[in-house]
Amino acid sequence: MVRPRKQRKVCSLPENNRFGPLGMESNRRQCITMSIDEYETIRLIDFEGLTQEECAARMHIARTSVQRSYSAARKKIAKSLVDGKMLRIEGGDYRLCNGMGRGCGEGACNRRAKKQIEMEDEHYESWNTGK
Repeated sequence: MVRPRKQRKVCSLPENNRFGPLGMESNRRQCITMSIDEYETIRLIDFEGLTQEECAARMHIARTSVQRSYSAARKKIAKSLVDGKMLRIEGGDYRLCNGMGRGCGEGACNRRAKKQIEMEDEHYESWNTGK
């Protein structure tokens, strides 16, 4: 009997969920789909600079699961770039963190930090325009 798949903890959803050649219509057959949890491994390892062990701790999964997810995500990105196909980021088995988790983003959750930046940007814009 197969062990049930554990939900991955995700702290950041992508700003955009489709990437690909300009002017290309979204044809499902020509799309490569990356799951949200695969995106999170790319974000944590390549963008945040974490090791696979640190990534596993943040996502509450085994390092071997991170390794498989990371490898699959990189292959999908490469296929999209080399074959000129649309890359869609959607779905997967994950739970979005509530913004209060420990060990998330060096003491502050990435979602909370992102919200703070948005609030600061809005404050700056309203101060700058005199509103």
